Amino acid sequence: MIGRNRNPHAGEPQPLAGAPAVEIRGLGKWFGAFKVLDGIDLLIGRGERLVICGPSGSGKSTLIRSINGLEGFQEGEVLVDGIRLTRESKTVQAVRRRVGMVFQQFNLFPHLTVLENCSIALRLVQGMAAKDADERSLHYLRKVHIPEQAGKFASQLSGGQQQRVAVARALAMEPDIMLFDEPTSSLDPEMVKEVLDTMVQLAGEGMTMAVVTHEMGFARQVADRVIFMDRGKIVEQATPQAFFSNPQAERARAFLQQILH
Repeated sequence: MIGRNRNPHAGEPQPLAGAPAVEIRGLGKWFGAFKVLDGIDLLIGRGERLVICGPSGSGKSTLIRSINGLEGFQEGEVLVDGIRLTRESKTVQAVRRRVGMVFQQFNLFPHLTVLENCSIALRLVQGMAAKDADERSLHYLRKVHIPEQAGKFASQLSGGQQQRVAVARALAMEPDIMLFDEPTSSLDPEMVKEVLDTMVQLAGEGMTMAVVTHEMGFARQVADRVIFMDRGKIVEQATPQAFFSNPQAERARAFLQQILH
């Protein structure tokens, strides 16, 4: 990879060799009296492509946002590369250096160019020289097939292009794990394919991925494992073939009947 800085950051916990990419044990979280995550146990192996699906309000987004500390939790523990996530800032930063995330909204700076959107964190967070940050950012803009847009302002791009910039921005930090929180849900239908194609390409390159999505075609094509959540619990997990052909949980069968027909 281009210009990757592997120097450890002072005082940060370091990854544990041989640990799973993500390990979640007994995770519980409340919003007031509502328990949004209820006893979640989950392992994500290195290079695994995990799709998380389920009805609205089932806890999908909260679960993956818990992996990089965007959501706190009251029970259980989360480990990323063997690093136990706590509320200490050094631990949170150590985890976030290993986890990239793409959201429903693009969250780009409209007053910055595409290249600046990708390179700003490299300069400010990783301390890279501007030339090196731009070089790495262009590398990842090529990977998502929009290097020609580097000089445009983010607000000049289509929704699909902006989301691909968001993917490139996350990749430029060169994470070990990528999280996607319904990355196509805010796109017009004709723009969905270009973002999914980018994600399919990443999956083919062996990136560890956890994807919250209702795009069941993507799940069939890419996932190693599909997890179905309902009411804050993992109700079913299986290979795509088993999940789509013969779901075991009644709630999963009802969900698939709704979205596939």
